[in-house]
Amino acid sequence: MKLKHLKNIFHDDLDAIYGEDEVDSFFYMLIHDYFDVTKIQLAMDPTIAIDDPEKILESLSFLRDHVPIQYIIGETEFYGLPFKVNNHVLIPRPETEELVERVIKQTANNATIKILDIGTGSGCIAISLAKNLPNAKVYALDVSKKALEVAKQNAKLNAVDVEFVEADILKTKSIRDLKFDIIVSNPPYVREKEKVFMKPNVLENEPHLALFVKDNNPLLFYEAITSFAILNLTENGVLYFEINEYLGNDMIELLHDNNFKNIELKQDIFKKDRMIKGIKS
Repeated sequence: MKLKHLKNIFHDDLDAIYGEDEVDSFFYMLIHDYFDVTKIQLAMDPTIAIDDPEKILESLSFLRDHVPIQYIIGETEFYGLPFKVNNHVLIPRPETEELVERVIKQTANNATIKILDIGTGSGCIAISLAKNLPNAKVYALDVSKKALEVAKQNAKLNAVDVEFVEADILKTKSIRDLKFDIIVSNPPYVREKEKVFMKPNVLENEPHLALFVKDNNPLLFYEAITSFAILNLTENGVLYFEINEYLGNDMIELLHDNNFKNIELKQDIFKKDRMIKGIKS
């Protein structure tokens, strides 16, 4: 079957769901991953054909059912690095890249420090920090054993040393009595009532454990992590969060009430309150 014909099938089936440009993107990602054929190669030779289209047609079916393309091919890119992903971990977002960028820019490249990433998921934050802050000792915590399996693969893939810890931050008070210079977290922060604004590919595929909190207690994880940070940050240690865009003022109040200083709320590229930083007094 000619790839050009397959491309037409993709557009016939998926344009109404995703739009022409995104379907193009999906198709070229898949043919590169499955057949090692690039967009330019197909443009130069429209006669390229494959013997067995079963796998890519199966992917077409997954896309029709709103399965994210990253889960279909099993990988994505974050902060310029490759990451394996599956339905046990969230697909890393550009907003989280901004959080990583902020931590890196505000940390001396040669600093010999300890960093803890809470709720690591795929390991994208911890691994990106370890890659870009080579003198830092990075730890990463998650409650999900399956997520940690993915994160460990990603640390190996990116040739970094991260120490992974399986623990529930809602119950954990310390990690082997270690003190950290930086604690960073992108915890669950989407309220149940905000599900109506989310796309089916997220709702039906990504792990709800890593996404949602109850409407009546949206700061559950932030409160627990802040309490943990009070006990486990070094003097003048820094706490970084990615946050729900609607809860910026609540987060300022939370950090202020817990005696954090130099509190900074920052918007993401979409002009939404997305990151907050505080220094332990």
